[in-house]
Amino acid sequence: MTDPQSYRPQNIPTEPGVYRFFDGNDQVIYVGKAKNLKNRLNSYFGSNLSPKTHRMVHHAVRVDWTIVKTELEALQLEFTWIKKENPRYNIQFRDDKSYPYLAISLGELFPRMYISRNRNHKITKYFGPYAHGWALRSTFEVAQNTFPIRTCTDVNFQQATKTKRACLLGHIGKCAAPCIGKVTVEEHLEIAKKLVKFLDTNPDEVKKELQTQMIEASQSEEFEKAARLRDQLAALEKSEQTAGTFLSEGFSGDFLAAYEEITHIALTVFMVRSGRIMGSRSWILDRKEILEEEGYLAAALNKIYLESEIPREILINELLSKEAEISLLENYLSEKAGFQVNLIQPQRGDKFELMQTVQRNAHEALVQYLSKRMGDSAVSGEAVSQLAQYLDLSQLPLRIECFDISNTQGTNMVASMVVFEDGRSKKSEYRRFSIDDEKKFDDTRAMNEVITRRFKRYLAAAQENLTEIEEMGGLGVSGAKVSKFAYPPQLIVVDGGQPQVNAAIKALNDLGITDIPIVGLAKRMEEVWLPGSPDPIILPRHSEALYLLQRIRDEAHRFAITFHRSKRSKVMLESALDEIDGLGEIRRKALLEHFGSLAAIKKATELDISKIPGIGEVLAKQIYDGLHNGLHDGLQDSRDKNDDFI
Repeated sequence: MTDPQSYRPQNIPTEPGVYRFFDGNDQVIYVGKAKNLKNRLNSYFGSNLSPKTHRMVHHAVRVDWTIVKTELEALQLEFTWIKKENPRYNIQFRDDKSYPYLAISLGELFPRMYISRNRNHKITKYFGPYAHGWALRSTFEVAQNTFPIRTCTDVNFQQATKTKRACLLGHIGKCAAPCIGKVTVEEHLEIAKKLVKFLDTNPDEVKKELQTQMIEASQSEEFEKAARLRDQLAALEKSEQTAGTFLSEGFSGDFLAAYEEITHIALTVFMVRSGRIMGSRSWILDRKEILEEEGYLAAALNKIYLESEIPREILINELLSKEAEISLLENYLSEKAGFQVNLIQPQRGDKFELMQTVQRNAHEALVQYLSKRMGDSAVSGEAVSQLAQYLDLSQLPLRIECFDISNTQGTNMVASMVVFEDGRSKKSEYRRFSIDDEKKFDDTRAMNEVITRRFKRYLAAAQENLTEIEEMGGLGVSGAKVSKFAYPPQLIVVDGGQPQVNAAIKALNDLGITDIPIVGLAKRMEEVWLPGSPDPIILPRHSEALYLLQRIRDEAHRFAITFHRSKRSKVMLESALDEIDGLGEIRRKALLEHFGSLAAIKKATELDISKIPGIGEVLAKQIYDGLHNGLHDGLQDSRDKNDDFI
């Protein structure tokens, strides 16, 4: 590695410009722009650098710069050099998947419609990409019904031409059958052009033209042609009803939204033309590859509109609008497009609602990417190794157990234990604990209780396994079964701060266990608390270790809440049914097993209730009246409010 001070430049100008860092092979490894080159470049040679910036400046051996007149010129030059050099330390975009396109081969004598994942042919018109297969299939089917362009391969088309026999689509009207001369070359080309016009522009013009042709055909007594045009018009109108069009037909623009997690960012763009969503695409950014001072909106816009059409309006969500240089980017895009381009954050109305949808799609793209990534053993191994390093553990935490407490103002208290092995969840070993409400535990005493119960089981299981092995003749005997609780974790995580950690460590000490490390993860600042430490540890914000701890803590929280709600629902149901005369324990149990919840019983009719074994019409009326006389509405309301408390 190189000492950055060995190549730190002197007499740096204060004008705007673009700078480049080079490695030992004279390859560009980073390109950046600056309004003031001296201030920006000096910041790279300080002592308080982010991990990635630190790696970059130690990887480089020299830096140069180019002065320009304005910051806009610097932005243009920066994008040009990034495209040309593809520097390793600039933001790298990864497509979350390969999206299909709807293609129409206008360059052929008889154009055809087909689905493709590549855009290799210049004389082929592409529409999309489509994020969902159902959307593409729906569009393809509507296009076939409305504009009977051929969809067969060239081999099948030539075969049909030789045999003078049309395929099934030609017989049922979904293809104009140019292979057997039902339409001429010009007529089939006109069908293809109408389809392109329909997909590319406002369909109202196509509808008017179809309607005019239908009337003309009817007046000239060409009834078969008029009927075919009528069916095309009906299919076109039906497609509009199911296309989800709710923006103005005159609106065209792109919606760009971002969703952030600890380690990655997802960007999703929706392309809207003539009020309709024509396609979408998503990218994933690795935070480790983004320098702290580098905004990703500029890089995203340059990536998206490097070759794509630039609309007059680009709507961005709140996350992206917080970045600076909005006006600078507008000027850059306007100059590139040749007309005024505006970056806007919608605040209300239909555009705001669509932006929420785009952001949800970004979230889904990130969830899918991270789900696949969690199965990567290399990523999981890195997270476990980082955790051992940051917490100064004597061994890798290959098995981690996390505990969480859930309750409603001290009642219906439960706890959960989730297990992660090699950085991945092992749901077969999850456990849940019910805590006696009569003991009036708070969270810390409950944590002590749960840790004590779990590790009493560990000590007992370990002793049982040892006894069984000895009775079977020693450690070499393979017939002994080892209890799951006999395996101790290499790390215990509790949901909470110093009080919860102290309660957990006391429970282990009381049992004589001193070799299992314990940490607490507090939600407020994601602080990691260690036993006996006056101050918490703050893990690097975008580290795999912190992300792993958060996943484990969130999974324990989810598992605890699920059990808590189940327990609370059962208690509330039983307490409500206790007040109904003539309803004993067996009949209450029958109701609970059949309906499952108090809300379901309240929705049932007297006839539905009377069908339960052991409950006749008279008792069914008592149950119905008891649940609908208003006495239990407050109970249900309190349940809904307590959901927010949890």
